[in-house]
Amino acid sequence: MGIRTYNPTSPGRRNASVSDFAELTPGAEVPKHLRFRQRKTGGRNNQGKITARHRGGGHKQQYRLIDFRRNKDGVVGKVDSIQYDPNRTCRVALVHYADGEKRFILAPEGLKAGASVQSGETAPPEVGNCLPMSAIPLGMQIHNIELQQGRGGRLCRSAGSSAVLVARESQWAQITLPSGEIRRVSAACRATIGAIGNSEHMNVVLGKAGRKRWMGIRPTVRGTAMNPIDHPHGGGEGRTKGGRHPVSPTGKSAKGGGTRKPRKPSGASIIRRRKSRRYGQLKIR
Repeated sequence: MGIRTYNPTSPGRRNASVSDFAELTPGAEVPKHLRFRQRKTGGRNNQGKITARHRGGGHKQQYRLIDFRRNKDGVVGKVDSIQYDPNRTCRVALVHYADGEKRFILAPEGLKAGASVQSGETAPPEVGNCLPMSAIPLGMQIHNIELQQGRGGRLCRSAGSSAVLVARESQWAQITLPSGEIRRVSAACRATIGAIGNSEHMNVVLGKAGRKRWMGIRPTVRGTAMNPIDHPHGGGEGRTKGGRHPVSPTGKSAKGGGTRKPRKPSGASIIRRRKSRRYGQLKIR
């Protein structure tokens, strides 16, 4: 796993780089029942209105069904292949279970084809195995963490990310997230041992605007270049700086202002909040 650079044959390739895909299994096939066509929305809802800006186009993709729940207890699975997934930054592993079922899981760092993975309370705490946090030793790196028992993993699912299980008390467990936030979750919730692979993804340089378009991301227009009806920064004679602190088209602060609901139920589970780069520790207003 590493980064491969291009020869500078054009301005777009001069600074571009790409993953070398060395960890992938050559010739691996995606089972038909684990993939389906992903339809594009262009960022529009069922009324045809844009609710997510700067989306549209992009290459065709087939969505892979990922087993985030890891609820196949007591059955040993063998990793058949490590594959590329166009829908996420990490790699996925195709697991063949002893009873004949096949599932995709997120591929952690160090998991290779031929390895065995298990799920459940009796599984050993090894890379790729999924256990309740009540059975995971303290200080271990974990990923694909559940917030509610049985709902499937929600946290630490992108390339290179992982949390640390730091404490356990009664039926609760404390985890330290990559942002520095310390959160309390039920010890019955499951997590997978290890850190997500493809940690070099953050070092990939696209090199040209076209690669961003292949990913389905359209250009972003500055608010100061718009009309007043389209953006709070728009209008004015000549070029301006907007005349106010940066905001979104709907008027929300773009400088790291708090957007979390003050009385959100899950806020009681946050023991120490993450720190903002600009304002220090975030506070709920």
